[in-house]
Amino acid sequence: MSDKNLSFRSGVVALVGRPNVGKSTLLNRILGQKVSIVTHKPQTTRHRIAGIYTTGLGQIVFLDTPGLHGAVSTQLNRHMNRIARASLAEADLVVLMVRALQWRDDDEEVLEAVRDSGRPAALVVNQVDRVAQRERLLPFMQELSARHDFAFVVPLSAATGDNVPALEAELFKTLPEGPCLYDPEQVTDRSERFLVAEMVREQLMLGLQQEIPYGTTVEVEAFVRERGMLKVAALVWVNREAHKAIVIGRGGQRLKAMGRAARLVIEREFDEKVHLQLYVKVRAGWADDDNLLRQLGYEME
Repeated sequence: MSDKNLSFRSGVVALVGRPNVGKSTLLNRILGQKVSIVTHKPQTTRHRIAGIYTTGLGQIVFLDTPGLHGAVSTQLNRHMNRIARASLAEADLVVLMVRALQWRDDDEEVLEAVRDSGRPAALVVNQVDRVAQRERLLPFMQELSARHDFAFVVPLSAATGDNVPALEAELFKTLPEGPCLYDPEQVTDRSERFLVAEMVREQLMLGLQQEIPYGTTVEVEAFVRERGMLKVAALVWVNREAHKAIVIGRGGQRLKAMGRAARLVIEREFDEKVHLQLYVKVRAGWADDDNLLRQLGYEME
């Protein structure tokens, strides 16, 4: 084996943290494209999504995980926590993400899960661009560094990209030598069909208020390419009849607006024309329906 092959590094990096700390934003920033949906609402990420980043230095398989949380009222909630914890065991390195100048009880709970995993860990302090008093950052990072033996600590902004290259450099230095785990041309382990369903759900999260977006999910029923166009039919599942009326909106206007927004995102990410049809159906208790959750791609155990 040549020296060049010996210097090539690869490994699995789990991105963990409480909900809404920027894990998906960071993954999309590093990959340069959307593989994980992003909204301002917590618990947007429901699946474990692998983002595959390959350069001349090596290949990093990032696991974007649901935020660890205490609410476990449904099978879906239990799935999200189980997937997040299972990802710790798979990782060569765990990256704990926190918000700058914020440390809450749920951050401590995630750190405890990292400790329990026994995996090497690093700390990423996100949203430094929002810190007006930069002199407070160093004491904050020193305080967190005293809580665990982190391999390294990197402050950054996933939203702007500030200092993200420094994180990439630290990751490649820390991961072991080894070959590619995936084809170098591959960017995610998820199918186009899955990504489309997630992009539709992203617009539901953005376009609906209060608890309603958490009671919705999306199933792609048709996905075909014909005459230079991607044709998609997607079903939006809701918990209640009243929620169906809210999702559709007066005269169908809300559903039409969210569908148009989703279509534009899909067209941008896939770089092709898209025809998207959305339908809404009611299935009470879908988040506790193991069969439907499996059908929707959730790994139930």
